[in-house]
Amino acid sequence: MATVTISPKFQVVIPKDIRERLKLSPGQKVQAIAYSDRIEFVLVRPAAHLRGFLKGIDRRVERDPDRV
Repeated sequence: MATVTISPKFQVVIPKDIRERLKLSPGQKVQAIAYSDRIEFVLVRPAAHLRGFLKGIDRRVERDPDRV
């Protein structure tokens, strides 16, 4: 677990091993979310990256007649 320091400008540096593992690049956007007593960073990905992520999902579920 890496420890980071908050600068006087409230900036932090993401440790190199985490940047490499997540393949982060300069200028990439992340959302900062306050969750309970912690901060979580979530990568912002364009909608195009979502294409095909449900491939192979089982669509054989009962649906309401107006949803067929």
